[in-house]
Amino acid sequence: MVAPLTPDKKPAIVDGPVLSAELLAWYDRHRRVLPWRALPGETADPYRVWLSEIMLQQTTIAAVKPYFERFLSLFPDVAALAQAPSEAVMSAWAGLGYYSRARNLHACAKAVVEEHGGRFPDTEDGLRGLPGIGAYTAAAIAAIAFGRPAAAVDGNVERVVTRLRAIGDPLPGAKPVIRAQTLALVPADRPGDFAQALMDLGATICTPRRPACALCPWRDPCAARRAGMQEAYPVKARKRENPVRRGAAFVALRRDGAILLRTRPPKGLLGGMAEVPGSGWSEAYDSGAALLDAPLDARWKRLPAPVRHVFTHFPLELTVYVASVPRSEPAPEGCRWTIPSALAGEPLPSVMKKVIAAALEAGR
Repeated sequence: MVAPLTPDKKPAIVDGPVLSAELLAWYDRHRRVLPWRALPGETADPYRVWLSEIMLQQTTIAAVKPYFERFLSLFPDVAALAQAPSEAVMSAWAGLGYYSRARNLHACAKAVVEEHGGRFPDTEDGLRGLPGIGAYTAAAIAAIAFGRPAAAVDGNVERVVTRLRAIGDPLPGAKPVIRAQTLALVPADRPGDFAQALMDLGATICTPRRPACALCPWRDPCAARRAGMQEAYPVKARKRENPVRRGAAFVALRRDGAILLRTRPPKGLLGGMAEVPGSGWSEAYDSGAALLDAPLDARWKRLPAPVRHVFTHFPLELTVYVASVPRSEPAPEGCRWTIPSALAGEPLPSVMKKVIAAALEAGR
C-alpha cells in the first residue's frame, strides 16, 4: 500500500462539478475521433457503442479498428448479427482473442432482438441482464448511448481516479472505493461525454508510465501529482505466477493441401472455435506419450521447437506433429478436411494459426 500523503502535500478537495466541467472543457478541445464514437451534435448509436465496448475489452484500439469496421460491413445492425450463423460470427472474430466474448456477443444480439424488440435496454440494470454485459460495459453503454449518469470504470479510469484522490488501497480490493469516487464526479448533463473524456484522459495523458501531467486538466487538484508519486498509482496486489501448460497438436496435411480440423466444445476456453486435433492442455502433460493423442495413423514428424502462446491466465507450449496423408484418407469422427481456399473462413484462434503456420513452414 502507498503511504498516505502528508497534510502539506494534500490538495484541497475540489468539488465534483468543478472537476467535471474542467474535464469536459478539455474533452471538447481534444476528444479522439473513433469509428464508433458519435461526433459532436450526433446521437450515439447503441449498437456501435455496445459492439466497440465488447471488442475493446483487454484489447487495444489499434487492434479493434479493422475488426469493428469488418463487423459493421458484415453485420450492420443488431438484427443482422442475431440472424447470422454462429460460424460466421466466430470467423469474423478470429484473431481478436477472448473468444467467449464472441459467443456472448452473438447471444446478446439474439436476446436484444427476441426479448427487447431489437432495442437495447436503456438502463444499467436492464443492460446487465443481457449475455456478456458486466458492470463496466453496462455503465458505459448507459452513459454513452442513453445519457444515464453512470460510472464506467475501466483500467484507464482506475488509474486516473486513484491518482486524483491518492487511493492507496491495492486493486482489486479498491474497486468499490474507486467506483464511488468516479460516480461522485459524473455530471447530470453530458454523462456520456464525461465517460469518454475519462477514457481519453487515461489513454493519452494519464498514462501508466511518464504521464503528461503538464497537459492534464486535473493537474492542480491531483493528489498524486502534488506528491510527485503519479506512477505509484494505482497500487496492485501481487499476482501469482501461473505455471506453463503443455500439450500436443497434430497437423494432418492431405496431398491436395487440405488440413484436418475440428470444432472445440461450445463452452470453455476457445469454445466453438476451430482447431487442429490435439491433446488436452495441462501442467503435467506427458509429451513422451503424445502420439497416443494422434487423430489417425500416419508417419508423424515432430517439429523441433514448440509453439508458444500466452493466454490471460496461463502460458501454453504445444509440441507440433505434422504428417502427410493420402487424398483418400477419411476424416476421423468429429473432424473435417478443409481445403486451402476455405481455410480463411474457419474460425481459427491465434494459437492455431501459429501451429498451422509452423507446420507449413516446416514442410517447405
